[in-house]
Amino acid sequence: MDLRTLLVVLVHLVLLGVGAWLLVIDARTHRLPNRIVLSALAALIPLAIVDAVVTGDSRPLVGAVLGLLVMGGFYALLRVVSRAGMGGGDVKLAALLGFVLGWHGWQALAVGAASAFVLGALYALVLMALRRADRTTRIAFGPWMILGALLGILLR
Repeated sequence: MDLRTLLVVLVHLVLLGVGAWLLVIDARTHRLPNRIVLSALAALIPLAIVDAVVTGDSRPLVGAVLGLLVMGGFYALLRVVSRAGMGGGDVKLAALLGFVLGWHGWQALAVGAASAFVLGALYALVLMALRRADRTTRIAFGPWMILGALLGILLR
C-alpha cells in the first residue's frame, strides 16, 4: 500500500468516526453542531488540495468543489422552500458530504444524495406503519444523509 492510499484510508476512517458521532447526535437531539461539521469540512479542503498537488490530478478536487456546491445548494434550496422541514445543520452537512462524494465522482454523489432520501422515506413509512409517527412527526435527516453518503462511496 502506497502512502497516498494509506492517507485516503485514514481520512475515510476519521470521516466514518465523525459521521457516526454526528449520526448519534442528530438522532438524539435533532442538531448537527457547526463545530463538528464545519471543522470536518475545514480539514478536508486542504487535504483535497494537497492530494491534487501531489497526484497532479485536479479532477477529484474540482469534483469535490462542485459536489459541495451542488449538494449544499440543493439542500439550501430545500431549506428556503420548506423552512420547517430542512434545518441549517442539514445544509452544512450536505455541503460536507457533497465535497466527499464529489471527490469520489459523480456516480458516488448521485447514489449518496438519492440514497439519503430513499432511506429517510423508508424509515418514515415504517414508523407510520407502526403508528409511532404521523405526517407531522419530526425525523432527524442527518443520519440518513450520512448512511446515504456511505452507500454512495461503497457502491461507486
